[in-house]
Amino acid sequence: MASIFSLIFILIGGVASGLLSSVASMASLASYPVLLAVGIPPVYANVTNDAALIWTSIGSTISSTKELKGHWHQVAFYSIFTVVGSLIGCRLLLAFPSSVFEKVVPIFIAGSGVMVIVSGKHHSLEPHKRPLWQEIFYIAALLGMGVYTGYFGAAGGVIVLVLLTYITDEKFIVVNAIKNVICGLANLVALIVFIFTSRIYWMQAIPLAIGMFIGGYLGMDILRKIPAKYVRIFIAALAFIQAGYFFYEAYML
Repeated sequence: MASIFSLIFILIGGVASGLLSSVASMASLASYPVLLAVGIPPVYANVTNDAALIWTSIGSTISSTKELKGHWHQVAFYSIFTVVGSLIGCRLLLAFPSSVFEKVVPIFIAGSGVMVIVSGKHHSLEPHKRPLWQEIFYIAALLGMGVYTGYFGAAGGVIVLVLLTYITDEKFIVVNAIKNVICGLANLVALIVFIFTSRIYWMQAIPLAIGMFIGGYLGMDILRKIPAKYVRIFIAALAFIQAGYFFYEAYML
């Protein structure tokens, strides 16, 4: 039975995680260490984290209805590919250990940090002006990111954010709102799979989810007040930190 102090600690960690997720797509940078700190084994901490993570997307979606107005058709279309990909990724995770990705994930995440900065200088063509091959490439990339999210997931939201920046011609805050919904649906698929195939520490997942909902809701208000270029720099910095952590785990231990 978790103590009241550990539950409060998890709740606070959930708020921080929700803020990081809605603003910078880096929820696990806060939530995963919190779950480890209260004694949950690494594999189950990852699964329990997924169980709570969808509430970040719910909170941020409720808070960003203004930004999402008129864009639900885009959300639905892009979500089809990430959700299908997430389902495939979960199946792969059950068949093959996630250690397969350990050596390349640090480079992958660091690259996403660079792309967040570079994408800020990119101006996407309107969809009807893009060549067909480019449309197919972007859709395939979204499907691939869904697989990655279901299989490993680290910094997956950052890479989805970068992809959407290139796919759409919307403002950063709108792209970020679309990303939150898409990633939330992909995480929901992963949660449904894990409910039947793994163990979730619900006593810890519930306060974490409450905190994530609060943080996700507040995060969109913060985004409206901060220039996009500073948010990009913040996201990139966190991506480099996470890449360094995974590099240490993969190559130094």
